Amino acid sequence: MKTTTIQRVENAAIASSIMIAVIAYSQPWWLLFAAFLLFDLSALGYLRSSRAGAVTYNLMHNYTGPALVLSLYFALLLGGRQATWLALLAACWAFHVAVDRALGYGLKLEDFTHTHLGRIGRKPIDADRPPVPMTSREKSPIND
Repeated sequence: MKTTTIQRVENAAIASSIMIAVIAYSQPWWLLFAAFLLFDLSALGYLRSSRAGAVTYNLMHNYTGPALVLSLYFALLLGGRQATWLALLAACWAFHVAVDRALGYGLKLEDFTHTHLGRIGRKPIDADRPPVPMTSREKSPIND
């Protein structure tokens, strides 16, 4: 099995686990979907340049942000303060990242379609086939 396939399956499992956890803790599961597109606003950086777009997109589309927000939630909880909204924010954010990765949308590299999980979009029909060398007859400008 390819590494990218394993990563996509792994992220689908993470998204499912987040959904189950939100439901198990009697939180509004629909919030995962209602907030879903908010995190894609980070792609607005592409209006400036490919580089700026990749940076802003990648800042929002990795697990560091949700982990920091969840850590803040637990720190406040240990201090006797309840801030459930932080846990929900972290869940929505991580859910978005997990679903994107499960669908093959990874961290951006050169341009929007080039990600750490490979190219986004359709592959040319012959993309997996090695190029066939031309024969001397095909190279000739005059083919009798």
